Amino acid sequence: SDVYKRQYQRRVRGGQEVRNMVCSIRRLIHQTPRRLLSTNRSSIFLGFDSSTQGLKASAVNADGELVGSAAVNYDVDLPEFGTSGGAIKGADDQVTTPSIMLVKALDTLLDRLKADHQFEFKQVKAISGSGQQHGSVYWKAGARRMLNELASDRSLAAQLEKCFAIPDGPIWMDSSTGMQCKILEAAIGGAQETANLTGSRAYERFTGTQIMKRCGWSEYEQTERVSLVSSFMCSLLQGDYSPIDHSDAGGMNIMNIRSKLWDPRVLELLGEGSASKLGAPVPSHKVVGKLHRYFVERYGFGPSCELVAWSGDNPCSVAGLGLGSGEAAVSMGTSDTFFGITDT
Repeated sequence: SDVYKRQYQRRVRGGQEVRNMVCSIRRLIHQTPRRLLSTNRSSIFLGFDSSTQGLKASAVNADGELVGSAAVNYDVDLPEFGTSGGAIKGADDQVTTPSIMLVKALDTLLDRLKADHQFEFKQVKAISGSGQQHGSVYWKAGARRMLNELASDRSLAAQLEKCFAIPDGPIWMDSSTGMQCKILEAAIGGAQETANLTGSRAYERFTGTQIMKRCGWSEYEQTERVSLVSSFMCSLLQGDYSPIDHSDAGGMNIMNIRSKLWDPRVLELLGEGSASKLGAPVPSHKVVGKLHRYFVERYGFGPSCELVAWSGDNPCSVAGLGLGSGEAAVSMGTSDTFFGITDT
């Protein structure tokens, strides 16, 4: 189909990760309040893509022209974490990523943008991004205070290194939760009922079963907040816990896709206090807050720069491609994904 050809051509020209980043920017510009878009023609919009293998950023002006970019490859630029393809493969089908590595990647990327003396941080009006889906991060009790009180004379990684109850969070390649999938589907009434409720039958990589696996761990008892990679990266920029957006929440096996609220039956399986640890999901176009003063003081961003909720990489691809009802696309990269839009 023409849609497939266009998608394939995009991959050939730049790769899945670059496409996700561009789609994030298109989504950002589309969702940015008109009062920001109409300020002046020198306005800049910054989009990130936190993928399996690295972190990328690209900035465009109000005319859609590229005015800045930077990238960090986890294996090459952050070898101290010992990842292969951005991940650590353990026993029993466990695959994780060090949460602090994602923090250090943001430090490194912004430092590279700063080294480009042509990049005008103060002109950035809004920021958003995409994250690899199904990865989760477990913030330790007290981490919110550390986020709120970030000091601009030290790196993010130096200040947040001890903020994770579970230092290495599971990502989409993890398939160690087969037993939890069976328990979840049994509690909901089978695979089809689970799909009707949450959008998918129970999958090993989805965050619901990953939390179930950790429920009862002392480390999970110490967890103050569970973020997806998308909301985690946004939290770093906000200096507070950013919410999970509806779209990425749809890939967790926790949210009722009709009410867009966490389902009580699933929450019960995740343990006491799980609703508080997840926070309430929000619309994907929501402005979640302002950029933390840390970035204003350290890099020169404007104090009024706003943050639009981040989402998953595949939902951002759908938004960026502008797919309509009955259209589909194929994403070929670290994983291959087929997605489309239906009437229901």
